[in-house]
Amino acid sequence: MSTVAAHQPPPRPGLELTDTEQDMRDGREGPAVALAMRIVTGLAAVVGATRLLPVTSAHIDSCLYHGQAGLDFAERLVAFDGRVAVPTTLNVGSLDLLHPELVRAGPELAGPARRLMDAYVELGATATWTCAPYQLAHRPGLGEDVAWAESNAVVFANSVLGARTDRYGDFLDICAALTARVPDAGLHRTENRRGQLVVDVRSVPSHLLGRDVTAAVLGHLVGQLAGVRVPVLHGLPAGTTEDQLKALGAAAASSGGVALFHATGITPEAPTLAAALQGGEPEDTIVVTAAMLAAARAELSTVAGGRLDAVSVGTPHFSLAEFGQLAELLAAGPPVVVDFYVSTSRFVRQQADSHGWLRVVEEAGVRVLVDTCTYITPVLAPGTRVVMTNSGKWAYYAPGNLGVQVVFGGLDECVASAREGRVVRDDRTWLAL
Repeated sequence: MSTVAAHQPPPRPGLELTDTEQDMRDGREGPAVALAMRIVTGLAAVVGATRLLPVTSAHIDSCLYHGQAGLDFAERLVAFDGRVAVPTTLNVGSLDLLHPELVRAGPELAGPARRLMDAYVELGATATWTCAPYQLAHRPGLGEDVAWAESNAVVFANSVLGARTDRYGDFLDICAALTARVPDAGLHRTENRRGQLVVDVRSVPSHLLGRDVTAAVLGHLVGQLAGVRVPVLHGLPAGTTEDQLKALGAAAASSGGVALFHATGITPEAPTLAAALQGGEPEDTIVVTAAMLAAARAELSTVAGGRLDAVSVGTPHFSLAEFGQLAELLAAGPPVVVDFYVSTSRFVRQQADSHGWLRVVEEAGVRVLVDTCTYITPVLAPGTRVVMTNSGKWAYYAPGNLGVQVVFGGLDECVASAREGRVVRDDRTWLAL
């Protein structure tokens, strides 16, 4: 028996393991699996689960370098000959491996960050390096249990795809991938997916509600209103796009702890309001007004206007449809005069290239970053003070992460501002509310 397995405490009363799972704990599947199963069963005990569930895939957030502990853990699993047991994708790392010159990382960051990324590939994960695994060719279906990490990926999988994942953070994510098991708890259970808070947006003017920029603003507001509860958005337009739902969920998971939302008539578990509430009554109902959205939009900016140093879009990662929109905006005017970054995945970058859109945006002066993101790694030039974004998530985190001032606006406003070198926003619609 391995050293890891020999020192494991027995499962706590109440947790029943199958013979296969017991073999994992006992080290018969190797020391890496034994270590991982110890952590998975420990979590099960904490959350009161009585059994484990098999998962069909995993998405790993632990590959982003935060310090020596994360690297030690990953390399220990590699030394134990660990291999993932299910298809496993990787979140962003701390480097752009295709364009290393875009990340200003000295050897004290670049060395361990690269070792960490390499370790997860050695464990059998696919080098996707994206925070939007739902943009890849294969994604989970309705009711499918998965083990996904990264807040926006979690909320998209649960809400838009109807797959089932709880919030799996660093170390738990790779342990689930190695064992193909998670506790039967949290959002894996039907009763915990019931809508708790109704957010009624029917009084918001349709010309405002259907805009891309409004989706992130609404998500920011929903996160504040819901906290960790499951909100039900009632009254979103039937034509709401996946990118709008992506922006909404990412912002709600940033300003709050939303890991699942329902949108009546749009998301798969909410064909009706009654279905989203599983036949029960909501804890509360909040009617959103246009004025509430205008106030939420204002909160996403720390400065109102003036000189602009950079633009950053693609948090979560830019989709193919968004590349098409950006290429159309950039094709009909002068190039940008400030640093303009698009964060995306290798997969979407390749698709954009095949459509001819990558050439259009790069010829306009835009830099396309892959494998990482501008709000977590040193990409922005020294001295950058004011940055514009169309991402509610970027706007929420970047001031604290990077020490910059942020201006929030739509993609069209970001392009107009990047061409002028100053903030250009059309406030007339919002000021009239």
